[in-house]
Order: sequence, then structure tokens, then C-alpha cells
Amino acid sequence: MAQAVEEWYKQMPIITRSYLTAAVVTNIGCSLDIISPHNLYLNPILVVKQYQFWRLVTNFLYFRKMDLDFMFHMFFLARYCKLLEENSFRGRTADFFYMLLFGATVLTGIVLIGGMIPYLSESFAKIIFLSNSLTFMMVYVWSKQNPFIHMSFLGLFTFTAAYLPWVLLTFSVIVGASAWVDLLGMIAGHAYYFLVDVYPQMTDRRPLRTPSFIKALFADDPVVVARPENVRFAPPPVEELHQDI
Repeated sequence: MAQAVEEWYKQMPIITRSYLTAAVVTNIGCSLDIISPHNLYLNPILVVKQYQFWRLVTNFLYFRKMDLDFMFHMFFLARYCKLLEENSFRGRTADFFYMLLFGATVLTGIVLIGGMIPYLSESFAKIIFLSNSLTFMMVYVWSKQNPFIHMSFLGLFTFTAAYLPWVLLTFSVIVGASAWVDLLGMIAGHAYYFLVDVYPQMTDRRPLRTPSFIKALFADDPVVVARPENVRFAPPPVEELHQDI
């Protein structure tokens, strides 16, 4: 059993493995009182005036209590982050890292700007950890890129992956979690999806390109697909797969 878990962990792509490890270590450290959550949460005043820039990163690592909600988000992180990195971003680790960086930046900006808007500032002030939102963003992006996959929610009902974010949002409301957190993830995910997949098709322009200095950090092996010469292939049919959440 231990060997199987070790093999599963080693087979994870680098970004997924690093993020999952950092999140688990951070939450265990907080549970054992080795790390204080007060040193991790997003506090713009401390970031600007006391140069505690690490808060811009650590608020994406702490998932609050290690309860059922924590297990759900670890599952989503391990599953959909891995699926994105291995499939949609295969051979493009730098682009995947930039997607997460873009999402984290958008989420932080929304919270900071929302905190300055009357009547909304009180709600945004309560959002001090954005880890759940970033995880939800990955789920949203994956659902947009795999809209026709059939899924089952806890064996209760089936739906296509396009509705996955809304199903999870409804579940969060039912269990009493904050809908704001999931909605922020959906907003960030849709912003990325629009700028990368929709807008370029409308204008033939790509406003969201991975900077060269980020690409220099990751040495990706090119993905080569062998194809015989002088052979034409018809587009493959859309397969409707079935997955359980």
C-alpha cells in the first residue's frame, strides 16, 4: 500500500506534486501549531507597509481546517490539477505555471479591489485565504476544455463536465460553505478561458502569452506525435467518457 502511494506520488507532474506537497505540509504544520495561520493569510496592509510579501503566496496554501472540506479540495487539487498538467498542458509546464500565476493574480486583485467598494468591502474582507478559489479555478478550466465528458456526483446523478463547477458550487452552498470563494474561482477561470481560447478565435490575437523568463525556468521536452507520410487522417469522433467526482 505504501509503495503504491509512493509510486502515485512520484508519477505526478512537477507543478501538481509541488503544489499538493506545499499545501499538505502547510496544513499539517498549522494543525500541529508549528505554523500560525496568522502569518499566512492575505493582509494588504502588512504586505505593503511591512513587506510581508510571502502572504501573496502562502494564502494559496492553507485550506483552513483538516476536515471533509479539506479532503474534497485535496482531491480536486490532485485530480484536476494533474489532469490539466498531463493533458491540456502536456509538454507546456511553463504555460501551466503561468496559468496558475495568472489565476492567483486575478483572485488577489479581485479581493483587493472588492475590499474598497462600499457595501461589498465587508464581504471581501472575510476572504483572507484564496486556496479554495484557485483550486476551483482549475476545476473550471478543466470543465471548459472537456465539456462532453459524462460525470457522476457521488453516484446520485449524472451530468456533463460543462456543468461540474455549478454542481460543486451548489454542493458548497448546501454544506454551508461560502459561495463567494467558489464564484471567485469561476471568475478567474473564465477570465483565463476567454483570453486563451475565446478571444484569440475572435480576433486572431493572443493577449495572454507566457513570458520568456518563465519559459526559461522550465525545460519541457517537446511532445512528438509520429505520423506516416502521405496519410490523411479524419478527425477523431468525440468520445463521451464517464468519470466519477
